Amino acid sequence: MLTQDLERPKTPPGLYIHVPFCVSRCSYCAFSSSTRLDLRDLWLEGMAREVELRARTWDGFDTVYLGGGTPSILGVERLVRLVRGLEPLGIVPGASWTLEVNPDDCSRELLWGARVLGFDRVSIGGQSLDDRALRFMGRRHDASAVEQALHRAREAGFEDISLDLIYALPGQSPGHWRRQIEAALRLGPTHLSCYELTVEPGTPLATAVDQGRVVLPDDDQRRDLFLVGAEQLEAAGWDHYEVSSFARTAALRARHNMKYWAHVPYLGLGPAAHSFDGFFRWWNDGSIRQWADRLARDEAPIEVEETLDAEALRLERLTLGFRQVGGVPVADLRGPPVHLRAALDDGLLVRRGERVFPTRLGFLVADGLALRFA
Repeated sequence: MLTQDLERPKTPPGLYIHVPFCVSRCSYCAFSSSTRLDLRDLWLEGMAREVELRARTWDGFDTVYLGGGTPSILGVERLVRLVRGLEPLGIVPGASWTLEVNPDDCSRELLWGARVLGFDRVSIGGQSLDDRALRFMGRRHDASAVEQALHRAREAGFEDISLDLIYALPGQSPGHWRRQIEAALRLGPTHLSCYELTVEPGTPLATAVDQGRVVLPDDDQRRDLFLVGAEQLEAAGWDHYEVSSFARTAALRARHNMKYWAHVPYLGLGPAAHSFDGFFRWWNDGSIRQWADRLARDEAPIEVEETLDAEALRLERLTLGFRQVGGVPVADLRGPPVHLRAALDDGLLVRRGERVFPTRLGFLVADGLALRFA
């Protein structure tokens, strides 16, 4: 059975497509992905069936995001088949289309093809502009490939280009991180996503850390690296609108991602993709074959689903709100007033009217703030 569809809010929903393929897995990655590239056509067949299934109850999307995995590994021909197959979902004219790409796959053919198909934003998984750091992370490309990817994206007509960077690498100093940001800014992206390297259970990185072969920065060092990067980008006039997200201007914020953070409905298609309709959240079976087999039987490939009551939504608003410049309503805060006063006095929050907003220091402890007021 399909998850129950209640009347959803009028804000247009977002559409996420999970492309679960990679040539190889990075040492730190815990995302759902597979190196079985021979399954790409099976995945496309499953996508066509899932689109047909969901088009019965969803439409009017104004953002489309192809993430992964490595969406650029589809190549032009499969990308054309995928995009044409999305037509039954009623994507509105003028929708924002984002394609995640790996620098190794950024051929002129792929990028020009994406532009012709209607993609207006590209997100480049560069991760670093230091060759030694890239080798440590298990990335297939080098720093010159990142530079070439941005050049080719602009050449293809992309004006909105996001670049991912990872910090808190072993032995990384504030000076090194500062130089990485300087190098990234010289390439001229319009958006930067700066992620702290985290240890995910079951990854090669987790094994290396457990065995003492890799030593990551401690809490104080990670704090310093976060503050160095945030201060540098804010001083350059960039809009620090979410803990890890920086836009050259507020108009260049990631429209699709902001739907997740604002509790706007979104539909996820593909293995392991998550969806939210305002009341229910569910996610798909993570196995490509099992996901495809269930769709072949005209069965929704849901692995887990949950209902979010008013209290669960409030707690999520806290968790998400303290990670954004938009903050949270005071009405959502629980606990004695002294907790709010302490957070204000410590410079973690500022209050304007009936909302509280995290400061740069508040971003550092966003999860702790959410727990404090739960």
